[in-house]
Amino acid sequence: MLKEIIIAFQAYGQAHAFIKKHKLWKWILVPGILYALLFSFGAYYFAHNANNFFEWVNHHFIESYLQKLKDSFLGFLITLGTVMVWIMIMLFYFSLFKYFFLIAGSPLFAYLSEKTEAIIEGKDFPFSLSQLTKDIIRSIRIALRNSLWQTVYTISILLLSLIPVIGWAAPMIAIAVECYYYGFSMLDYSMERHKKSAFASIIYIGNHKGLAIGNGIVFYLMHLAPFIGWIFAPAYAVIAATLSLYPQKNNSITANL
Repeated sequence: MLKEIIIAFQAYGQAHAFIKKHKLWKWILVPGILYALLFSFGAYYFAHNANNFFEWVNHHFIESYLQKLKDSFLGFLITLGTVMVWIMIMLFYFSLFKYFFLIAGSPLFAYLSEKTEAIIEGKDFPFSLSQLTKDIIRSIRIALRNSLWQTVYTISILLLSLIPVIGWAAPMIAIAVECYYYGFSMLDYSMERHKKSAFASIIYIGNHKGLAIGNGIVFYLMHLAPFIGWIFAPAYAVIAATLSLYPQKNNSITANL
């Protein structure tokens, strides 16, 4: 798995060089700016309401309860647990927004993945509206399936975050799950193009979790650079996912399946 994670990391550097060489910026900037604007406004609104909720809970319940406690360490654990829950809720927002954008941007992502592979293999994939429609429907189904499973895991991890000490690991577990499912969605565009069923895609990516997790990790890290990172993260993730399925230059994806 570690080797595959490294391959996924390296694919982002390859994606940057690939985009520059083949002048794909117009397919990066426009949707990227839209993503950054929607993400920033959505995160502000969600965080604002989450803060109001936690302030209400803190004022009516936690503060009065902590005042009755004589154990300062226990009070510290409760306070820290509250912070962990807040982080988990923000991660849940990020997950929901990510899947919304995956569904809305599926036509672009499918095209970018196809164009990347066409350039790598030195041939054109003839445009087919019916095939593009199938790709979009497939990506939406995968996104909905992944969002369902991730929601189940997130709720379970959220409950874990309520447990003192043990719950401190909850955000890291949630991020790992998030990275896997995001990378899964990016890799699936190539699976679909090579006529692999959703079940075959699930099996393949499940056996190569490092590629999905690595792709998702860098996608997350890019969000540490406000706005600029948000602009480039989605499209870079698509192209990097496609390139990561080519660990050796000029190898076709079918040779790896």
